Amino acid sequence: MKIVSSGMIRFRFFYPLLCLAGLWLTTGTAFSQVKVLRVSPPATGAAIETVHGPHIALYDPHTSSRHRLILMIVGTGASAEGIRPFDSCFAAMGYHVVSLDYKNNVITTTCSNSRDSGCFDHFREEIVTGTPVSEVVQVDTVNSLFHRFQQLLAYLAKEDPQGGWQEFVRPDGQPRWERIITAGHSQGAGHAAWLGKRFRVDRVLMFSGPQDYLNPYHMPAGWQSGSSATPPSRFFAFLHRKDPFDVTHQLANCSRLMETRRPDTLAVQPGRPVRGRQHILITDIPTKNPHGSTLNPVFVPVWQYMLTARGRR
Repeated sequence: MKIVSSGMIRFRFFYPLLCLAGLWLTTGTAFSQVKVLRVSPPATGAAIETVHGPHIALYDPHTSSRHRLILMIVGTGASAEGIRPFDSCFAAMGYHVVSLDYKNNVITTTCSNSRDSGCFDHFREEIVTGTPVSEVVQVDTVNSLFHRFQQLLAYLAKEDPQGGWQEFVRPDGQPRWERIITAGHSQGAGHAAWLGKRFRVDRVLMFSGPQDYLNPYHMPAGWQSGSSATPPSRFFAFLHRKDPFDVTHQLANCSRLMETRRPDTLAVQPGRPVRGRQHILITDIPTKNPHGSTLNPVFVPVWQYMLTARGRR
């Protein structure tokens, strides 16, 4: 196998211990070995640039595969490498996971006070597809989130044939969306939802977002109300009540995406199993970082609920 970037590494996963405790509480699963691949973006295709560092791909070859791939999209300015502990929890559950390095240096809320009602719509479209429609970001097609993901999948299928990546790629090279779960934090939450609107994915997981609320018009951005390839009942969100980006706006956005008259929320606590049919989970855990708290491994039971809960319809 060809070694990429800083290489393919194996590690005995003990960190964070809270992640292990959460998994044991809900499933009795213990950690074995998580395989981590760090892939230089330029290695996956011509003209693909490195923004912050390598793409990250993970799975546990010693755990029965769930035959689902989680595409985890980080938030503004974040690196794929930085979210590896979070991704490792999902890999230990039997999921394949990738986190992309992509052009995320412009914060989503740049559009919050814009008089252009399509600002958020164009922001999302250009970052995800590379279509030159936005005045606040500049992303070409080759470096779009979609192209980076497609090229990374093809690369993994070729360079790690024992990893099972091929089951997430169609014969024509397109992602096999019905086996893919799009997930994201903050800015990434909106990208995950945008992809879920365009492609019929297994489900959409949103952490601390989306932030796409038009303050001048007192309403969620228009793209969230459009038709959806993924059933609205397959969208799930996890928010903190004191998020500095305004949880009331996040709730309004989620309600549009889920096509409900009002947000169907459920309060959750660290380390406790979640039971119910709600699609928006909310915590008020004391923390200095409420926006990042939804990625805290004390909430493994919440993440598992989001991954397995049945839809409303």
